[in-house]
Amino acid sequence: MLFDSEKSKFETLVKAYSPELYRYAYWQCRDRFLAEDLVQETFARAWQAWDKLRDDKAAKSWLYTILRNEHARLFERKRVEIDDGQELNDIVDTASSSVYDQLEMRDALKALPASYREPLLLQVLGGFSCAEIAGMMEISEGAVMTRLTRARLALRKMPGLNAGRRMKAR
Repeated sequence: MLFDSEKSKFETLVKAYSPELYRYAYWQCRDRFLAEDLVQETFARAWQAWDKLRDDKAAKSWLYTILRNEHARLFERKRVEIDDGQELNDIVDTASSSVYDQLEMRDALKALPASYREPLLLQVLGGFSCAEIAGMMEISEGAVMTRLTRARLALRKMPGLNAGRRMKAR
């Protein structure tokens, strides 16, 4: 009976976080199938370590940390080829902006150094606080705030892009 209760809690967690973990994984690797594999592996590892999760409120950041680690493992094994021509239309909310704005934002984010892009995506897509991002990236909270500020400044300086105003912290 206890196993069924834990299984039910885990299934709820999977349903709740699968879409946003997929979006984050896709931003990381730019490959639809690889992103699906990363999310699948994230949940497999989470299930194996389910008994180690002490606080249900920490589940979201715990899952993101597992996903980041899974993505990093890819680079330990081999170099992943990134398809720069890959379209993001499948995962972008087209109701909130024009296609041109979406393409412009995608290009602007790709132009940012990974050290700036990653915390910005964790904050904007994942909704994480600076402290949570610091824990996931294993850097100080001050370093996260510096990287977020520099990422926004870099976006604001890009010609013809109003991204800095659209990418405000939550």
